[in-house]
Amino acid sequence: MSRTGFFVDERVFWHSTGVQALFMPIGDWVQPPTGSYGADTPDSKRRFANLVTVSGLAKKLVMPEVEPVTLEDLHRVHDPDYIARFKAASDAGGGDLGMLAPFSKGGYEIALLSAGLAKAAVDAVVTRELDNAYALCRPGGHHCLPATPMGFCLLANLSIAIEAARAKRGLSRVAVVDWDVHHGNGTQAIFYERADTLTISLHQERCFPPGYIGTEDRGAAAGLGYNLNIPLPAGSGHETYLYAFDKMVVPALEAYRPELIVVASGLDANAVDPLARMLLHSDTYREMTLRIKALAETLCGGRLAIIHEGGYSEAYVPFCGQAIMEALSGETTPVVDPELEFFNLWQPSARIVDFHKTLIDELAAAAGF
Repeated sequence: MSRTGFFVDERVFWHSTGVQALFMPIGDWVQPPTGSYGADTPDSKRRFANLVTVSGLAKKLVMPEVEPVTLEDLHRVHDPDYIARFKAASDAGGGDLGMLAPFSKGGYEIALLSAGLAKAAVDAVVTRELDNAYALCRPGGHHCLPATPMGFCLLANLSIAIEAARAKRGLSRVAVVDWDVHHGNGTQAIFYERADTLTISLHQERCFPPGYIGTEDRGAAAGLGYNLNIPLPAGSGHETYLYAFDKMVVPALEAYRPELIVVASGLDANAVDPLARMLLHSDTYREMTLRIKALAETLCGGRLAIIHEGGYSEAYVPFCGQAIMEALSGETTPVVDPELEFFNLWQPSARIVDFHKTLIDELAAAAGF
């Protein structure tokens, strides 16, 4: 069994996005929702943590307390002016300094703690205190740019964690695999001109940022060739995702040979997510985790940290998260996904899957695989 960390803190679930309906600001013709969170509610994450606990799995995990990130940590990635504006707006009652990234009073301090979960998870894996780890962050981070928040992301959690580990531990080659259904544009932008970080994003094409595909974006300057986007059609499903993983993600990681693998783990490609249409289920996340864990063991001594991003189906996200935690830890629990059989019936036909595989083969050929 693996010595697996689960980094979680109830305080990050107290982050409030203010009043919105799904992702639309209220007003004019948009009726306010019953609650005050809109799409990015704390419940999907809290229910994930609760399922890990009630299943008995938490007793077999290491669950440390963590500290917020420091200003020094933030300034390695973010513009100091943005950090100052974020704190001032948070102290004044909240707001939205970017594109769809609202927060309420105290949002700054909660974001520091969310990034702190990622930082602690990465550091524990790098130092081999743990074999692998999952950080249940909220708010997420993979859309956040150095000077602008975006898409529910206020700080670039994963990037902050990587740069903190670099500063303290001297890492030279890190690979990021982003399986959030939306493109990891913030992570891409931060490392776009650098060869010390390979960034890979599997995402639904044209979903978010709106209209983005990304096949031509391969990095620039020293980073040319170290950014890989794998846009997939809506409705791709389980088999298509695993084919793309095996055809493109695996060879890219094998060629790069990182010292550490970090996953941006959005669970919003699930079959009933309100912000995407990709038809994945818990076994997809289980299989991707098993694949990335095996790669980490082969390439970098097992050093694997998984950082939570999106996922907006409060009822189903916990089962996807539980599957990841079981795969990471090598433990089994009595938990049964009640919708797995049903969601398998929703998968695209063999004809559609064959078409998707042809598209992936073309992407792989263009990328040199």
